[in-house]
Amino acid sequence: MNILNLFKVSFRAIANNKMRSFLSMLGIIIGVAAVIIMMAIGQGSKESIRAELSTMGTNLLTIRPGADMRGGVRQDPSAMQTLKMADYEAIMAKKKYVTNVSPEVTASGQVVYGNNNTTTTVYGESTEYLDIKLWTVEQGECFTDEDIRKAAKVVVIGKTVVDELFGDGVDPIGKTIRFKNIPMRVVGVLKSKGYNSWGMDQDNVVIAPYTTVMKRIAAQTWFSSINCSAVTEEMSDAAIEELTQILRESHKLKGDVEDDFTIRSQAEMMETLSSTMDTVTLILVVAAAFSLLVAGIGIMNIMLVSVTERTKEIGLRMAVGATGPVISFQFLIESVLISLTGGLLGVIVGWSVSEFVVKGMGMPSIVPMWSVYVSFLVCVFIGVLFGYIPAQKAANMDPIDAIRHE
Repeated sequence: MNILNLFKVSFRAIANNKMRSFLSMLGIIIGVAAVIIMMAIGQGSKESIRAELSTMGTNLLTIRPGADMRGGVRQDPSAMQTLKMADYEAIMAKKKYVTNVSPEVTASGQVVYGNNNTTTTVYGESTEYLDIKLWTVEQGECFTDEDIRKAAKVVVIGKTVVDELFGDGVDPIGKTIRFKNIPMRVVGVLKSKGYNSWGMDQDNVVIAPYTTVMKRIAAQTWFSSINCSAVTEEMSDAAIEELTQILRESHKLKGDVEDDFTIRSQAEMMETLSSTMDTVTLILVVAAAFSLLVAGIGIMNIMLVSVTERTKEIGLRMAVGATGPVISFQFLIESVLISLTGGLLGVIVGWSVSEFVVKGMGMPSIVPMWSVYVSFLVCVFIGVLFGYIPAQKAANMDPIDAIRHE
């Protein structure tokens, strides 16, 4: 069996039917390109989300009120009032695996300056909040512990609020804005973070001392949540256990009594979102892979037609000594060549679309190299699987009947 000669014969057979061969490849091209594009979008989106969450601190821990049962009905956690000043003070006094702590109280509404106004959210926080969420003050300064003690009417604002209220060329530091008719002096402007992966404007924010929001705006004595940062990302689990113990003691929860609070880590959120994106990507890839199945059936159909058209040629080759396995191998080579060539073109198309079109549309995309290797292996498998029946049909022909075929 001369392998090189079989490849030459196969190349010649494909070249003699260029249009038919290209149409056979087209399904493979579309299928492979679709798989690579789906993989690129899925992996790109996952990495984008991970990077987005990392900007908020990979060691971030968030404590929120837990849902409660009242009259057989589970209450909304946001309506619960289980996080109090005593909890914050207990955490500050007993923490070992936690560095920064900031109680949080929020209020939404319109903030006004002169004739301009915009809708935003005011976050009542401690001075450690900026370190927890990795915020940087670009102009001015943050409020102080003294401002918190006095419930001073001072705020740090985001770039979007600056643009909406003051416009270009106006220094907002020292200016007084109003939120729910309460005058508040701007002491700092945050460095821009832009939009996150969920389309939320991170710069549309106003941060004030938590005592100011609790006493002057929200008129409440409890916290919406408490934000903390673990010593390191690796110590997040130890910090969660520590916070759980502190809060259970503070809330006098004993034995098997269920926690009336929840603690979530940024790492946990990242894992959950990554798992979700992997599932979505898998569904998209499986959907795209069905086109490869259709393409394989198309290749088998074309190869069966080719065997029928070349029956006399097959008979002549058998008559001069070609065995059934040699004939079978020749048609398998043709099938694999069509599939592999289509796969190569599909990789080029998929990569190009991922790099230029998808990114041009503002969609994150990363083409994992293993997806390219897997695509080639799948193409070889398709070529062998769907070329086997036509190859066997050619190999099992009777040479005398084949020569007589018209």
